[in-house]
Amino acid sequence: MLTPNSSNLARASVPPASRFLDLVADKLAATEEVFLEHLQSDVPFITNTGEYIFSGGGKRFRPAMLLLSAKLLDRDSDEEVTYAAVVELIHTATLIHDDIIDHAKLRRGQTTANQLWGNSLTVLLGDWLYTTSMKMALSHDNLEVIRRLCDATLRMTEGELLSQQRLGSPDLGVEEYFSIIERKTAHLFAASCSIPSLMSPKKPAAGAALERYGRALGICFQLVDDLLDFTARESEIGKPVLSDLTEGKLTLPLILLLPRLNAKRRGLIETVLEDGSFDRVAQEEILDLVQSEGTIAQVQEMAEGYAEEARSTLEIFSACGAREAMEFAPEFVLQRRS
Repeated sequence: MLTPNSSNLARASVPPASRFLDLVADKLAATEEVFLEHLQSDVPFITNTGEYIFSGGGKRFRPAMLLLSAKLLDRDSDEEVTYAAVVELIHTATLIHDDIIDHAKLRRGQTTANQLWGNSLTVLLGDWLYTTSMKMALSHDNLEVIRRLCDATLRMTEGELLSQQRLGSPDLGVEEYFSIIERKTAHLFAASCSIPSLMSPKKPAAGAALERYGRALGICFQLVDDLLDFTARESEIGKPVLSDLTEGKLTLPLILLLPRLNAKRRGLIETVLEDGSFDRVAQEEILDLVQSEGTIAQVQEMAEGYAEEARSTLEIFSACGAREAMEFAPEFVLQRRS
């Protein structure tokens, strides 16, 4: 049986994030200060709830990649710090809205805002955070950056709409799945990595490479997220194991699995989708199915392919600390446990 303790994805040790975060540690600290500064409001609910959400932590992966891309392009100003904060605010706003849509109770191991304060107030907080992020981005008067951020946000919204329309559907295909995750995840990664190329002086060739890097890294990140839903402990991922399935979402390990199953075994997955729970089917039965057909290993191999694609796009850049850190980032994504 496949369990979080016996996962064939377990590694001897997860490489430390410091291998790529240390290079931009000062900029990340400045980004955190910008977060807190822009959470201040004369509406106490905004300040209190915003601080609660950010106290839950988070990987800050997208702002870190933006700052590393800026360093790769020899940018060194307050502008990239602002954009790093903007990207994290956009990401946080989408997570808040996702939790409302999914009726989620836990995020990063703490109670979600919608569980504490209700959907009506929390959806407005997400709106406020997104609008605040755009106001922040406008402070540097770079219209191309605004366009890139707006496009990424529109694509994320489209991805969520497509995902919601297919909720509970057992016939979601691989091509449709990738169309959804490109929108929901990869576009913001691509924007984060390419935005520094739009700062003055603009570097369009570098921007094209960094956009490809971010897209591949984002897809890799989402594939690993899918895998962790099957292989990690709840204490690691901060939410129940197999929660995607009980929320009606088919992720790639199950999409690849379903065509290989007979009607009886396929019915186990369909029952969980229908019930939204494991009342009639045990978690272990689903984990055993995935283990027996090898789709976890198949998705892991695909994630490794996207990680290599991300690394290969950096070959146009001269060797330096920022390039080395960005080459390491895909390996960190592959081995992360949360």
